[in-house]
Amino acid sequence: MFDVDGTLVQRAGEDIHVQPGAREVLARIKSSGRSLAVFTNGSHLSPEGFAAGLRAVGLPVADEELLTPLRSVQAYLRASRRRSVYLFGTEEAHAYLAQAGVKIADGHADAVFVATPAAVDFAALEAAARIIIAGAPLLTASYVPAYAGANGPILSRGAMVTAALAKATGARPVIVGKPSRAALRTIRDHVGTPTQKLLVVGDDATMDVALGRMGGARTVLVCSGISGRVEPEALPARCRPDAVVDGVAELLDWL
Repeated sequence: MFDVDGTLVQRAGEDIHVQPGAREVLARIKSSGRSLAVFTNGSHLSPEGFAAGLRAVGLPVADEELLTPLRSVQAYLRASRRRSVYLFGTEEAHAYLAQAGVKIADGHADAVFVATPAAVDFAALEAAARIIIAGAPLLTASYVPAYAGANGPILSRGAMVTAALAKATGARPVIVGKPSRAALRTIRDHVGTPTQKLLVVGDDATMDVALGRMGGARTVLVCSGISGRVEPEALPARCRPDAVVDGVAELLDWL
């Protein structure tokens, strides 16, 4: 399983720059017959929209191989027997979840879910806060403050909104993207193999590596993204990778 930003690509505004070796690594994995998943915590597009963007720059990623919190939140909702969400997200996220059978509520809801907000106002924040205070969980696609961009960190609007709701309600956010049990279930169901047989490759030790460690997977930290060059021994055990490489091109020798 590969992360996207900082691992396979770097984004500069609307431009996507493919990391050296990324095309070749994905192609070699596919030709070997191994299962492949790509998981981004981005949630402003549908999974199919992200996959199309990666194919447009030459990365061989099929629609069904692209996983996001819009998929894994469904795993959480099924496991917790919740059906409706009060959603902070784009029109595309609304449409995708509604088509998948998730009820998007205007008032009372079984959960509040913060994806990637297109915009937010105080009325929406107050409405969501009251739903949480009434007992609904606060779900978030991601709670990291930023992710890697070609011109420096790209700040997470979703984390900002989640932090505001957490402050107002005292609720502890439940991550449904990386790293989470919901994400692991989604990956496992896609690749059709136990997570202990998975290799997780990403640029964020606290997100990608932590996800792999949570599932008992092997992990590789690439230094081309948000975490940069780190000494594994200096990291907490929960986010300490099995290997560190400069970029995904180095994986070619392992394949």
